[in-house]
Amino acid sequence: MFMLTHLPGPWHLPDSNTMSFVAYEELIKEGDTAILSLGHGAMVAVRVQRGAQTQTRHGVLRHSVDLIGRPFGSKVTCGRGGWVYVLHPTPELWTLNLPHRTQILYSTDIALLTMMLELRPGSVVCESGTGSGSVSHAIIRTIAPTGHLHTVEFHQQRAEKAREEFQEHRVGRWVTVRNQDVCRSGFGDTSS
Repeated sequence: MFMLTHLPGPWHLPDSNTMSFVAYEELIKEGDTAILSLGHGAMVAVRVQRGAQTQTRHGVLRHSVDLIGRPFGSKVTCGRGGWVYVLHPTPELWTLNLPHRTQILYSTDIALLTMMLELRPGSVVCESGTGSGSVSHAIIRTIAPTGHLHTVEFHQQRAEKAREEFQEHRVGRWVTVRNQDVCRSGFGDTSS
C-alpha cells in the first residue's frame, strides 16, 4: 500500500563527498557499498573496509589495495589472475544482490509502480511492508533530495535490518522506518 503527496522544493544533490544510492561518487572509499561484477551475470555486493578481503572465484580482492581509492567502474585483477568490475551501487543492482528477507519486486515492476504513482523529487511516500528494501531503495532515489519515505514493517528484525542498511547506504536522511502493524496503527506521524 502506498500513499503519496508532492512537496515543492529546489533540486540539490547531497554532499558530494558521500557515496550513496542517490548521489554518484567517483572514487571508492572505506564504508562504501560496491557491487562486484564477476562476469556472466554473477554479482556480489560488498561493504568496503580497510584490511578486509573478499574471496571470489577469480581470487582474493584486498579492499585496501584493490578497491579503496580506485574509481567505480574499474576492472580489477584478482589474486588468481581473473578480474572483476567494481560497480557503483544503484537500486537496480541492489535489487539483484540484496539479501532476501522477503519476496521482492524487481526493476520492471518497480519502474511501473514509480511511474503510476508519479513519484518525483519532493514526493512524500508511505510504504506498507518494507520487506527486503528493494522498492524502498528505488523510491528513495526517485524522491531525493527533498522528499521522504515513511516505511512500516510489522516484523521487528526486518525493520531493524532495513534501518541499518539505509544508514550503511547513506540514504537514511530520506527514510523513516517504523516497526508496527499498519493495519492496526496506521502510518503514524508522516509530517517530515
